[in-house]
Amino acid sequence: MTLLITIIAAVISTAIWYTSEKARKHNVSLLCFMYWGASLMWLVDAVAEYMEAGADYFLPAAADMINDGFLGLSVTAFGMVIWLVSLLIKDPDGVLKAVLTKK
Repeated sequence: MTLLITIIAAVISTAIWYTSEKARKHNVSLLCFMYWGASLMWLVDAVAEYMEAGADYFLPAAADMINDGFLGLSVTAFGMVIWLVSLLIKDPDGVLKAVLTKK
């Protein structure tokens, strides 16, 4: 489930980055790299677990699927937080600077 969630997030962020000049300006590529990296990590984990468990890998318990779903969503949300902090630090449009210097 974590692999599926991060792959979906990676594909969506990549599509947004590819089709929008504004997304490139706002460094959506960082989000793409984080999600594709997480997807690769969980792909390797899935292959290793399949090699260990065999066909039983495809019959997870419901509790395990819920835990994996929460883990995937939390990693996706944490990636968004990291990207937002990066966006606030770089402030490409100068919005934060204008708000802070406004009297």
